[in-house]
Amino acid sequence: MLTISPAVEVRAIVKLRQEELEEARTIQNLMLPAEVLYAGPVTVAHEIKPVDIVGGDFVDYFQMDNGYVAFYVGDVSGKGLPAAMYAALAVGILRSLRKTDRSPSQILSALNQRLMSRGGLRRHAAIVYGVFDPHTSEMQLASAGMPGPLYLSANGSRVLDISGIPPGLFPDSQYDTLGLKFEPGDSILFCSDGIIEAQNARYEDFGVGRLMGVCKDNFSTSPTEQLARIFSAVHDFTDVIRQHDDMAAVIFHLSSESTPKPLLTEPLK
Repeated sequence: MLTISPAVEVRAIVKLRQEELEEARTIQNLMLPAEVLYAGPVTVAHEIKPVDIVGGDFVDYFQMDNGYVAFYVGDVSGKGLPAAMYAALAVGILRSLRKTDRSPSQILSALNQRLMSRGGLRRHAAIVYGVFDPHTSEMQLASAGMPGPLYLSANGSRVLDISGIPPGLFPDSQYDTLGLKFEPGDSILFCSDGIIEAQNARYEDFGVGRLMGVCKDNFSTSPTEQLARIFSAVHDFTDVIRQHDDMAAVIFHLSSESTPKPLLTEPLK
């Protein structure tokens, strides 16, 4: 009778586990936008870097049937496979909700209710959700537990003060909506706290100030190039120190080089 040594069995289990995680990463990557979104004068791009093979940060953006552009960035509590599975649950709910005519604050409320209805998950998902109306160049934002977005313009940048209780914690959470008016050339950066809280060997955080500095130095670059330089700056700052949180970012940019095409739809209410 053939016997298998414990060491060989352990290696086989480890190999199988690694293959399963790699497959999970492939599936998780399929949940991300496949490419940069170009919708008239609007460009939306993202970058994501999990700390493990899979992670709890998630992003999505899309053009709606009425021509509006919507997007979200989320950050599940915890890391690894459990966080990735919770992120998949949240994304599944959000993709069903985006087919409905709801405001960002209503979307977050509905997400919270559906997560709470599952019960016993012991996790939550910080998230920011936005919808842009190309008729008026106005954006509506609702945020819950995410770092304040950075509004970037030729006149300077500022942190937007908007937050709320992350969905999945309390059944009756309510969310406020922030309205923004974009000028051609303006951008807005959304990121998870893994970027701001990335640390170097001296336990210093990368911080909002450094992030704003990188954005200012690269204001005239494309969204994809700006994201690349942000992540490069974080990498250089942390050097060889292994980080303990996922990193995700999305840039929404309104070009000054073209104008929206007329759409036979009603303005965002």
